[in-house]
Amino acid sequence: MLEDKLENLIEIIKSLESVVIAFSGGVDSTLLAKVALDVLGDKVIAVTARSETYTKSELEDAIELAKKIGIRHEVIVSEELDIPEFSHNPANRCYYCKKELLKKLKEIAETYGFKDVIEGANFDDNDDYRPGMIAVEEMGVRSPLKEAKLTKSEIRELSKRFGLPTWDKPSAACLASRFPYGSEITREKLNVIGEAEAFLKLLGIRQLRVRHHDQIARIEVAEKDMDILIQNRQQIIGKLKELGFKYVTMDLQGYRTGSMNEVL
Repeated sequence: MLEDKLENLIEIIKSLESVVIAFSGGVDSTLLAKVALDVLGDKVIAVTARSETYTKSELEDAIELAKKIGIRHEVIVSEELDIPEFSHNPANRCYYCKKELLKKLKEIAETYGFKDVIEGANFDDNDDYRPGMIAVEEMGVRSPLKEAKLTKSEIRELSKRFGLPTWDKPSAACLASRFPYGSEITREKLNVIGEAEAFLKLLGIRQLRVRHHDQIARIEVAEKDMDILIQNRQQIIGKLKELGFKYVTMDLQGYRTGSMNEVL
């Protein structure tokens, strides 16, 4: 079954002839970049957006991964905070961000005479609220992993097989996903979230989210890591209050993707 999906993925990419890849350095886009490079060789360019909605370490990881894979790589600047429809944080915020990014990738493809732009959505993404996928469809961008019906767990399995260091990398999402819809997204708030999560990772927690509810920080970690929060609670409270939060809470439901979508 997995072999059939991999073969299907290879055939999809082969049919595209030349591609620009939206490359975040996450589990999905890294596997996509690896397979695309193997299939199309120098007819592939990976492009990563430098953005205030992603941490500096994530950009550095993407640059390092591109070198490790051996793929041609470009870094562009994404300025979604300058788009009012994004910074005002409506429920379809991701649509405006994705459209801004894909426009720039289309321009790069046109500059180099490349045929298609591809991105790393997977088959599991059908089960979540993903307004950014509307922009993908509107822009005529392809999602080969989704088309090949590859799930996240299968992508991790293939990544491990190919020796990619991202095979067990925690799922990531842009920092804008930490805010309730309707709560204004600012550079200052993004910096606060980035610093809070970096601090918690120093305690040994790999997968986490700090959700920004104005004066309240709602921390999501896996159940196995909840004891770490309890054992270090005074240190955590001190740090997050220093960052401006008045209340510091742990979500008893634990880490889960798209928890902000539960109100929709």
